[in-house]
Amino acid sequence: MEPAAARPHRMDPAGGCPHAANARLLGRGPVASVILPGEVEGMAVLGHEALREFLSHPDVAKDARHFAALQAGAIDDGWPLRTFATVQGMTTADGADHRRLRSLMSKAFTARRVEELRPRTEALTASLLDGLETAAGRGGGIVDLRAHFALPLPMGVICELLGVDAALHDRLHELSNRIVATDIGPQEAKAANREMVEMLGAVAAARTQNPGDDLTSALIAAREEGGDRLGPHELIGTLMLTIIAGHETTLNLITNAVRALCAHRDQLDLVRSGGASWADVVEETLRWDSPVSYFPFRYPTRDLDIGGTVIPRGTPVLAGYSAAGRDPSAHGPDAGRFDLTRDRGVRHLSLGHGAHYCMGAQLARMEGVAALEQLFARFPHLDLAVPESELPRHASFVGNSVRRLPVRLHG
Repeated sequence: MEPAAARPHRMDPAGGCPHAANARLLGRGPVASVILPGEVEGMAVLGHEALREFLSHPDVAKDARHFAALQAGAIDDGWPLRTFATVQGMTTADGADHRRLRSLMSKAFTARRVEELRPRTEALTASLLDGLETAAGRGGGIVDLRAHFALPLPMGVICELLGVDAALHDRLHELSNRIVATDIGPQEAKAANREMVEMLGAVAAARTQNPGDDLTSALIAAREEGGDRLGPHELIGTLMLTIIAGHETTLNLITNAVRALCAHRDQLDLVRSGGASWADVVEETLRWDSPVSYFPFRYPTRDLDIGGTVIPRGTPVLAGYSAAGRDPSAHGPDAGRFDLTRDRGVRHLSLGHGAHYCMGAQLARMEGVAALEQLFARFPHLDLAVPESELPRHASFVGNSVRRLPVRLHG
C-alpha cells in the first residue's frame, strides 16, 4: 500500500469548474490528499471504482463522532463545512439510526408518491415557462433561466411536499446557498445556519398547530407517536437537508443539462429526432457534469486502503462525484464527451451508492425530464446569451454549476 501523494491538492473555496483539476488528480490516482478551507486536512475519492467501493464500505461512517479533528476540538464553530458534519439527520447517521430516519422519510419518495407529484410538476413547469416568456420580454429577449425556471421548479415541488409556504422559498434558497458555500467567513456561516434553523422551527411549529397532508406534519406525527421517535434536532436537521438536497441538486441538474444541450446542438437534434430520450439527457448530464462535485463527509473507522492509498482513520473524506463521472477507466477514453448514445453499462454515481443512495433520485429525474421536455418544446431555438466561459460559477466546490444562466428564448 502506498501513502497518499506528498503534495495535497488545495480545494478552492471559490469553487469554479472542477473538470480540469479533476483530470489532473485522476492522472495521479483514484484517491487524493486535500486541504480543506481553514487548513483542515482531508482526502477525496475521485475514481469511479474507488468511490463505489468507498461509498458502500462497512468501515466508513457518516457520524461526526468519527471525525478525528472535530472531536479533538481543532475545528472552529464557524468553519464553512461544519454543518455538513454536525447537522442531525440521515446524511450524518449510521446503522440503526440511519435506517430509522430513512424509513420515516421513505413514504414521501415512493414511486407512487413521485407519480402523484407529476401533474403538479408539469403544471408548475408550464406556468414557469409563461413567466419566462414574460421576463424575457422585459429583458430585451434575454432572461436568466436559472432564476426564473431551474430554481423555482424544484423549490416549489419540494416545499409543497414539506408544506412550506411559498413566501419562504426565496429566502430558503438564499440560506441554502450560503450553507453549501465554501468561501464564506465564520460569522456568515453561523448566521445562515441560525436563520435556517429558526425558519424551519417556525415551519414545524405551524405544522404542529395545524397539521396538513405534507411530509413535515407526518414527521411530527411520527415523533409524537414514539417508537421510531424523531428528536427535535433531527426534525429540523431532516427538514434542512431535504430542502437543500431537494432543490439544489435538481436546480444544478436542469441548469447543467441546458448548458450541455446548447453547447452540443447535435445531441439536442438527436433527442428531437427520436434517437435519444429526455431521460438519456438527464442521465448523461448527471454523469458528465454532476450537480454535486465534492460532497462532505465520510470517515473511515479504521485505516482503510482504497485504490492503493491508505485513508487514515477519522479523516474527513469528500466523495468526488464530478471526477468519478469523467473517469476514463470506468467510462472509456471519451469520458469527457457529452454523448447521449453512450453505453450505460457502467452506472454513474452522481446520486450516490449504497445505504445513503439519494432518496429523491426518482423525483429529481422526473422533474428534470419534465423541465427539459417542456422547455425545448416551447422554445426549440433557445440558446445561451453569453459564451459559456463568461458564466459565473458557483462559489462552492460542493455544488457544481453556474450562478446565472442568461439565455435567448428564440435563438
